[in-house]
Amino acid sequence: MNPVEIIRKKRDSEKLTREEIEYFINGYIQQEIPDYQASAFLMASYLNGLDEEETFTLTDVMLNSGTRIDLKELESPVVDKHSTGGVGDKISIVLAPIMAAAGVVVPMISGRALGHTGGTLDKLESIPGFRTSLPLIDIRNNLWDIGVVMAGQTNEIAPADRKLYALRDVTATVESIPLIASSIMSKKLAEGLDGLVLDVKVGKGAFMKDIASGEALAKAMVKIGKNYGVRTIALITNMDEPLGKAVGNSLEVRECINFLKGRAEPDIMELVLALGSYMLFIAEECVSIGSERGVDLSKTPTPEKIEEKRINIEGIINSGKALEKFVELIENQGGNPEVIANPGLLPVSSKILPISSKTEGYITEVDARKIGMASTLIGAGRFRKEDNIDHSAGITLNRKRGDRVSAGEPLAVLHYNDESNIKEAESLVQAAYTIGHEMPPSQEIVLKVLQE
Repeated sequence: MNPVEIIRKKRDSEKLTREEIEYFINGYIQQEIPDYQASAFLMASYLNGLDEEETFTLTDVMLNSGTRIDLKELESPVVDKHSTGGVGDKISIVLAPIMAAAGVVVPMISGRALGHTGGTLDKLESIPGFRTSLPLIDIRNNLWDIGVVMAGQTNEIAPADRKLYALRDVTATVESIPLIASSIMSKKLAEGLDGLVLDVKVGKGAFMKDIASGEALAKAMVKIGKNYGVRTIALITNMDEPLGKAVGNSLEVRECINFLKGRAEPDIMELVLALGSYMLFIAEECVSIGSERGVDLSKTPTPEKIEEKRINIEGIINSGKALEKFVELIENQGGNPEVIANPGLLPVSSKILPISSKTEGYITEVDARKIGMASTLIGAGRFRKEDNIDHSAGITLNRKRGDRVSAGEPLAVLHYNDESNIKEAESLVQAAYTIGHEMPPSQEIVLKVLQE
């Protein structure tokens, strides 16, 4: 086959065959096709799209470019959750131990911060000693030992996706629904899942800015999951405002510890209950099938069933079992469990800067993207993959949407060590807050639930 001909076909909006996609992707992985041709292929796919069959094929080729974790010997159901990324999104860190405490096996392969969005791995690495770079054998052992692992993508898991994603990042081809869907699902399907719950974020702090594009992405991923016999449910959630009151790595871990100790921010609790209830529903359906583990792909949860699961999750948190499982997770991955009793062991910045309100009134908006960019500017994130992270840097939000403030009252606090971008970050935080005369109406966090 000729790679130029494959690029030409997609440039001209023609459908590619399975053989052509396999040839091109495998050729790129084996370094027989150079970056410049792969870049042209990605841009042609970005501009002209991939249909459902092409997207399935791309997912399958990337999935089978590496190893799939075999968890069939486990008696417990294997269910994961994936977020498309946001600001202050620490849900995975509390949800994984909650689910494990409920008897669900959670093989959570997570990512790092890039641009204005945070990364679960960077947050966990603010815990002294915590290891996220684990070989496949350690990932399997942790799942057998304690039922949960939170680690980065290994060289064995979907290596084609790893290489293609790095190229997409520098060729302005990230924001393509077929490319995003195949990238996420190739990694998730490699985990040996029975079920998957997707948190597809939309709004100012998300990659998908509106519900329509979020829904299109969610539908694509749900269809891919069904195609592989993995029960996949997607929740479209609001990412206009940061989640919780902490943005930045060690600050968010502190907030997670407080959550598991029973001091939960309402928006975090709502999202944990929403996502977790669907995870437990899938797990229960999986167990009910018996010795030949699988899950009914068509059964729809009733509102009563979801409410029952929400109550179960609240009970697990209140009992302290989720906190105990988080301690096990930290210990199993080399971290210092003393941070639970003494959060002061987490990294702390040398400087803080309060940002005060210039007027009085009700906060009608806190722009998640601006807060995320400000946090990145002071070191909590990275603009390029090779940038270093300052685990102590970030922003705490004293006030959020719906709160009343007086002139001179602190809206937020910047935590930083490097002063080089502090003025720009300060301006961004000020601009993130909109203050009006009337209390804004309440906003739903979960906007829609999608399942086949």
